[in-house]
Amino acid sequence: MQQHGTFTDNPRVETIPDDHAGLPKPRRLWAIAAISFGTSLLVIDSNIANVALPTIARDLNVGEAAVTNVVTIYQLVLVMLLLPFSSLGDRLGHRTLYQAGQGVFMVASAACFFVDSFTVLLLLRALQAIGAAMALSVSAAMLRQIYPASRLGTGMGINSVIVASSAALAPTVGGYIVGNLPWQTVFVAAAPMAVISLLLGRALPEPEPRDQPSKWRSGVLSALTMLLLVGGIQLGTHDALGWGIAAFALGVVALLALIQRERRREAPVFPVDLLAKPVIGLSALAGFASFVSAGALMLGLPFRFENAMGYEPQMVGLLLLPFPLTMLVVSPIAGIASDKVAPTKLGVTGMAIAIVGLLLLATMPDQPGAWNIAWRLSLTAVGFGLFFSPNSRLLIGRAPRDRAAAAGGLLSTSRLFGQTMGAVAIGILLAAGLGTGPAPLYVSCALAVVAALASMVRFSQRDNPANR
Repeated sequence: MQQHGTFTDNPRVETIPDDHAGLPKPRRLWAIAAISFGTSLLVIDSNIANVALPTIARDLNVGEAAVTNVVTIYQLVLVMLLLPFSSLGDRLGHRTLYQAGQGVFMVASAACFFVDSFTVLLLLRALQAIGAAMALSVSAAMLRQIYPASRLGTGMGINSVIVASSAALAPTVGGYIVGNLPWQTVFVAAAPMAVISLLLGRALPEPEPRDQPSKWRSGVLSALTMLLLVGGIQLGTHDALGWGIAAFALGVVALLALIQRERRREAPVFPVDLLAKPVIGLSALAGFASFVSAGALMLGLPFRFENAMGYEPQMVGLLLLPFPLTMLVVSPIAGIASDKVAPTKLGVTGMAIAIVGLLLLATMPDQPGAWNIAWRLSLTAVGFGLFFSPNSRLLIGRAPRDRAAAAGGLLSTSRLFGQTMGAVAIGILLAAGLGTGPAPLYVSCALAVVAALASMVRFSQRDNPANR
């Protein structure tokens, strides 16, 4: 395996080329803090609005279906812009784009405090998402620069803890704000973290802009493709099936045109060069399937707990708590272990555990009790926790250094698109009258099997016995 900055084309080797020593201490610790605050604010902002939607609907006099666009437009803009911005980050320098995104986010957040119009709120949410996309598109690439190659798994594990803890904290913070402060404060709550991250930002890796030709046409086509694909899915689940199918079909055509265009380019915006590498392509597929699986699980269970088992809404949140709490413990352990153990071994083991947990959840009795729900959810979370960090380590670490931002954009896009598809799957099952039974869990289980199989195929191609 070639090292020192050269990417190996051998898809069977799972180790990460030791081409970077990371930042020296103590600068590395300050950089980790800067990235952690930046990641936390973006995760909190993407999750905190959910609890405020009923209040926003009443205060701004909009329907319950319409108010969900506060969340939808944020997700849509994010998934549209991650790949184009990851390419732009290579031109401008990762730190430059990361901090510019935080600045945009802060301005939009401050403006949200004065909102009294639903249209203006949606525009500002889109602006927040633009800032978030700028930062998220290069955050994983900077993690690779911050940590030594031999500690990249540890870095991914720590990042997973930040994501999981922020996602778990967001609903609680949002509920407190809605109950005690103006609802507009929900959209400002994460902004102080941007200030802290910017103040610590000098410790981040130096910007390394590259002299590359402008790729704005490819960026526009990439954004349009994601808009049609995700927008078509969203339309199809909001009583506009015909328009949704038409938009999705156009998105498929645009995707094929984009792939054809990008195949001829060096460092393409849509990373066909990375997807062609079996390790990265199969890691992306496994990651996407696992994100759909986890998304369907966490969106489907509340309907079963409340509508089929009769739990009160406030109890449903407590019943779901074992999943993120277990992830907080397992994810960093898996990340650290992936620096010593083949990531695929950890990932396949994790998916096997998750499949068992999902089957146990699907077949639990009609009134299982809180304890029987909790241990099944914790077991399932152990499986997902063992999978996410090692799989992300392979996807990010096996990309060439000059394509690390593209790999990070690919990882974030697969996560967001996977979460969207998880929501769509639950919506379809609910519309078919199957959403409150075990069907969502069987769907989640099937996708976990896909993730495990993709990982196993990747592992079966390895020919380096030292890494087995």
